[in-house]
Amino acid sequence: MNLLILTSEQLISENTYEVHSKDFTHLIKHLKVSVGSSVRCGLLNSSQGFLFVKEIKQDSLILAGTLEEKSPDGLPVKLILALPRPKMLKRILRDVSMLGVKEIYLINTFKVEKSFWYTKILEDKYYERYFLDGISQARDTNMPKLHIRKRFKPFVEDELPLIIKDTKAIVAHPGDCNSFPQGLSGEATLTIGPEGGFTEYEINMLNLAGFETRHCGQRILRMETAVVALLSQHANFLE
Repeated sequence: MNLLILTSEQLISENTYEVHSKDFTHLIKHLKVSVGSSVRCGLLNSSQGFLFVKEIKQDSLILAGTLEEKSPDGLPVKLILALPRPKMLKRILRDVSMLGVKEIYLINTFKVEKSFWYTKILEDKYYERYFLDGISQARDTNMPKLHIRKRFKPFVEDELPLIIKDTKAIVAHPGDCNSFPQGLSGEATLTIGPEGGFTEYEINMLNLAGFETRHCGQRILRMETAVVALLSQHANFLE
């Protein structure tokens, strides 16, 4: 646990928080904290810092102190993904939140299996778990936003022009096109297709909306690999 993320519901008095359930168990059994121990904490969507264990109860502990440190800036990339299979989706949500992506769109395409849309992961109480795993690993307190779009054509025609405004818009797709830019900088919108790729019709629609089509080399990558590889090309990735 690199950062214990707290919520406003855990605030019991000024600068004092109560920790229950699995976080309490982790602090006691694995980190072996005691009264006076310091714990790096962050308030969800706010600041972070060190709190001190003020009291340990039978099934909870009390943390006290002020949180004044700023969380790291998000990666200036909007990420648009064709909905992957559920097992892969779990890993991707965790990993992209760890890498600092703050706005993610899951879209439908011709090659996305209809059954994927019935996964419970798309419910906020489930996908937020993976976001929390990612941001706590990265010592970040800011929760990403997930947008779900089940209709490709209305999304591309009606929403996408506003989403990509003032950004460099790239769709990753194998084929006869230029390679993905190295050292990408500034605001960007990155779109990655499903297993099997986008159809020609879908690529044409994305191009009409303002996207450049770029390939990632001769190798065909799984989505979860492509996401990390392409995000790492952004100049802000290691800042």
